[in-house]
Formats: sequence, C-alpha cells, structure tokens
Amino acid sequence: MKRNGYLALCFVMCFTIFSPMAVAKEKAGQQKGDNHFAPLASSAVMIEADTGTVLYEKNANEKMPPASITKVMTMLLIMEAVERGELKLTDKVRTSERAASMGGSQIFLQPGEEMTVEDMLKGIAIASGNDASVAMAEHLAGTEESFVARMNERAQQLGMKNTHFVNSNGLPAANHFSSAADIAIMSRELLKHDGITKFTGTYQDYLRKDTESPFWLVNTNKLVRFYEGVDGLKTGYTGEAKYCLTATAKRNNMRVIAVVMGEPDVKTRNNEVSTMFNYAFTHFQVMPMYKKGEAVRALVVDKGQKPQINAVTPHAVSLLMKKGESADTFQKEIVINEAVHAPIAKDQVIGHIFIRTKDGKEVNRIDLFPEDQVDKANMWEILKRTTKSVLISY
Repeated sequence: MKRNGYLALCFVMCFTIFSPMAVAKEKAGQQKGDNHFAPLASSAVMIEADTGTVLYEKNANEKMPPASITKVMTMLLIMEAVERGELKLTDKVRTSERAASMGGSQIFLQPGEEMTVEDMLKGIAIASGNDASVAMAEHLAGTEESFVARMNERAQQLGMKNTHFVNSNGLPAANHFSSAADIAIMSRELLKHDGITKFTGTYQDYLRKDTESPFWLVNTNKLVRFYEGVDGLKTGYTGEAKYCLTATAKRNNMRVIAVVMGEPDVKTRNNEVSTMFNYAFTHFQVMPMYKKGEAVRALVVDKGQKPQINAVTPHAVSLLMKKGESADTFQKEIVINEAVHAPIAKDQVIGHIFIRTKDGKEVNRIDLFPEDQVDKANMWEILKRTTKSVLISY
C-alpha cells in the first residue's frame, strides 16, 4: 500500500498494552514457574482474543494430533462460505455413503439423508459429528480430499506453521497434526464469525425434531454449562491425542481462548482450562476501541463509482491492560491512504491502526478495509463528476 498522502492522527492512550510477541517470550522464560496453570497438559496456550496477546504458554508450538479440534477449521470454512454468500444455513446437504460410514462420535446420518447446513453445524459443534463434518466437506468441495486441501491452504494463510490436515474430522491419520498455538489462531479466526457461538455455546438441542426419532444433542464441552461465560469452542479425544480442548469464555468485554492438548482425562482437562480462565479474568481487562465493521475514517476514491469510502475494522479492536496497574503512555495512530484508485475489493487493505510504545516500538497493528467494494466509474460518470466540480468552483 502506498504511503504517499497518508493522513495520520496520533494521541496518547493511558493504558498498558502487551505485545503478543513480547508476552510470549516473557512467558517462555517463566514456563517452569507457570506450569501450575496446566501441569498435566502436554502443551497449552492462552490468548486474549481481540489483540491475540499470549497470556500463558507451555510447549505451544509442539506438533501433536489435534483429534476433533480439527473441526474448528471445518467450521471456519463453513462460516466463511456462508459469509461470502456461497452457502445458506437453510441449504439442504445430502449425506453420501462415505460420510455416513464415519465411526467415532456421530449424529448417525443415513446414506441419502438430507439435513440443513444449520443442523449439520449443530451436529459438528455440539456433538462433534464425524459424519456431519465429512458431509459438509463433500457438499462444499465435492470431495473430502478437495476440502482438506482448502483447509491446509487456509491454515497457511493464517500463519499456522505447525499444522497439516489429512481429514475434516480429526479421526486418527498419519501426518495429521497441529499445535496449541496454531489451534488458538484458527479458534480466534472462527470467533470473528459472531454466529458460531450460537452453535458452540449451546449445551443441548435436538436434531430431526419433527420426526418420530428426534436425536438429542449434548455438548461435549461441559464448561459451556459449568463455567460462567464459556460459549465454545471444541473438544477432542483419541487414544493417541488424549483429551484436548480449545475453549473460549467472555466476561466484561474480554474474550479469552485457552487450548490444552494431551490431558489425561476430562476432569483434568476442564480443571486446567478453568484455572487458566480464572487467572486471565482476575488479572486482566480490556478497553473496547472499535466494534467490528466500525467506520474509522473516510477516504477519497479516484475514478470510482463512489467518490469516497469508509475504512472499517475487520473485527472488534480492544486494548488489553492489567487490572489496577497505573498506565504507561502508548500512542494510537490511524494511518489511512488519502486517496485510492478504483476498483477496490472488500479484502483490500487501505489503512492501519498502529499501537506503539513511547519509544516507537509497535505492539499491535490492525488492518483496515473498505466498507464496500467500489467498481471503476465509466467515462460518462467521470465527465459528469468533473463538470460538476468545475461548476461548483465557479
């Protein structure tokens, strides 16, 4: 993005902000002393969702089998397809013989059975249905193999360096692995889709409600019911992976994501995640800055069908600080291109919000995007606009 003609606005924010990289390094140095958070987990990580700041980690980059936590990526691709308009929650999905044959946790889909995308999501998010995951993968990409290729491509785009998927549901397979840090990344991305917690945060529901054989769903993540603020996200278990969980909880505008892998049993898994959440909510708080999609600044569009466009935030933006700590001064700087040339795509970065320390060290950067797509104006539109501008000047 060109920096010519940028507008900059700086002002001092009196809050202590933590750099994800700096905190990660600090925690790595204190790892031995911090193991009481998740002493029995093989690996673990906890982040604040808005900023991505690492609050705790233990062997966070170690490659391990993720079991059904794999379905976080499956759900992410589903939700992104819905957001792009390629898929509707009311669309019917037909179950293939292959999808129906999946073992392990399932919602007992029958070959040829049709179910809405919404109900398939319930089956994946609440009951961890392996059959529902494969049915959705085939519906979106034609084959599960093609869908898995999309999963790996998306993982690369998100910077998940220690992840490789072989299937869409997490059943044991050679060369199928992830890490606690990577799971936190894709969990954070999934949570940018506000509607997902409608499914992951539901403790119980039914499928096939209007039939003679309704199917009762009970969430495999019991923290949804027993820990205040938990509304997701995904459990996992195989003999190789042991007990895994990526959990998220929200209190007082602060959302935290905690991931544990290789736990010995469900009780330990839930207790250690609860301990991590207790630490986060006791010691930290956030100050909301912008809502998702909030307009930050307007900018001129050169030769566009619209003469100007708003730069908006792609997700909620917050400042993280320790409770009760006196503030060191940080600067927030909004840098927007003074003018951009049409056409403009919705995924085009047109500005940034920078958070820096007083000595200029960058601790957070939020990309800004156009509120709408802007097509290039035709010659007649440009001529009318130019003529109008000339007449006004006189």
